[in-house]
Amino acid sequence: MATASSPALQNLLKVGTKIVAVGRNYVAHAKELGNAVPKEPVLFLKPTSSYLPNGGTIEVPHLLNSLDHEVELAVVIGKKARDVPEDTAMDYVGGYALALDMTAREIQSVAKAAGLPWTVAKGQDTFTPISSVLSLSMVPDPDNLELWLKVDGETRQKGSTKDMIFKIPYLISYISSIMTLFEGDVILTGTPEGVGPVKVGQEITAGITGLLDVQFNVEKRQKAR
Repeated sequence: MATASSPALQNLLKVGTKIVAVGRNYVAHAKELGNAVPKEPVLFLKPTSSYLPNGGTIEVPHLLNSLDHEVELAVVIGKKARDVPEDTAMDYVGGYALALDMTAREIQSVAKAAGLPWTVAKGQDTFTPISSVLSLSMVPDPDNLELWLKVDGETRQKGSTKDMIFKIPYLISYISSIMTLFEGDVILTGTPEGVGPVKVGQEITAGITGLLDVQFNVEKRQKAR
């Protein structure tokens, strides 16, 4: 079994092919954005090029002054999964991480109103800040983790994975019935309530209570010369 610091465990994110994000997986978050509580998982994809390691700088795109923060538990897949039954789904988990699903809310709102995809609002470089990967032994109960996020030291989000509408085994089974999950792929399991803007010059700290924390600065994306 890989440990938290083992190269094999940390290499998982480098070999993954995709990030599958789950929207509106906490009732309070769905309601705070004025969305209906879903009857089945709401899925969207993010590119792995959006990863940003701990300590990095989140880049706000040109013409924007802020991004919305969304703190999430990331499930890292440990082996190929297709049509996985729910009762064996946890056998396919290779580890866990903390991730942020950074969102250009203005762009997303325009896209949603027009019935268009959210890719531009969710998939830009640095829009998936992520921690190192935690081993399974370090996370014995992924259904009872406290996630938190602060902006300049002020608590913005705090919630528990026990409040997820769709639990991890169901998500793995559901997603793998639609698309094959490969080693290193990541499922972002949704965010608790409290999402909001973070502006250029501010600092985000976030964590899983008792396990890890991360830190990211927020700056304007530099224009190409």
